[in-house]
Amino acid sequence: MTASKSSRARNARASAQAGGTKGGTAVKNGSAARSGSVNRNAGANRNGTVAKDGGRDQARTAVARNGADPRTERSARTPVIQAAATPGGPAVWLQLTTFALALAGLGVSIYLTIAHFTESALLGCSESGVVNCTKVTTSPQSYVFGIPVAVLGLAFYLFAVAIMSPWAWQAPRREIHLLRIASLVVGIGFVLYLIYAELFIIGSICLYCTSVHAITFVLFVLTVAAAAAWGLKPGVAWKPRLTRHSD
Repeated sequence: MTASKSSRARNARASAQAGGTKGGTAVKNGSAARSGSVNRNAGANRNGTVAKDGGRDQARTAVARNGADPRTERSARTPVIQAAATPGGPAVWLQLTTFALALAGLGVSIYLTIAHFTESALLGCSESGVVNCTKVTTSPQSYVFGIPVAVLGLAFYLFAVAIMSPWAWQAPRREIHLLRIASLVVGIGFVLYLIYAELFIIGSICLYCTSVHAITFVLFVLTVAAAAAWGLKPGVAWKPRLTRHSD
């Protein structure tokens, strides 16, 4: 009986130790399971972060290949100030040259008008041969519609001085520049008629008249060249304008 009880006690203790061992193993296994889960979750997080970073790198690589920049795309939606490509006007030398020529033409026209009404001889002009100022200024062709040609020339150059001034060249109104060209077209047409009258009808030329013709021709050429180079509204300076890019 005593031996049986002792055997049972030993067996009970052995079973308890075995159960404790198994329980400890289970605890250890639970810790391992939790550690494995944590490690897997951490690995998953790291993998997700790497995937996101890899996606950004791929996007940047694609942007670099395509030549587009997301920052540029965002800034393209904001208003941008640009300069209007409107020309600023003809060169200063052209403005001053045409103004000086108009003043010279006005001076000659004033002198011819005075000589016409005072019937005085023109200084430095021959009175015989091909160059004969008196014959030209007193011929029937020296009147057009009953008006002396000298007076018409005076009126034309009074207008030319105003229209050829630097202030007129820099005017923003297109009508002023159109009027300048139109006046020169009329003027050059009248000059061609007078040259024809001198050479084929009168048979003589006037040096003062020829100087006015030459000045008118040069003004015509410069005005047409300015219109071709700077347009019919050259007085408008460059002005900034606000433009908005579409998305």
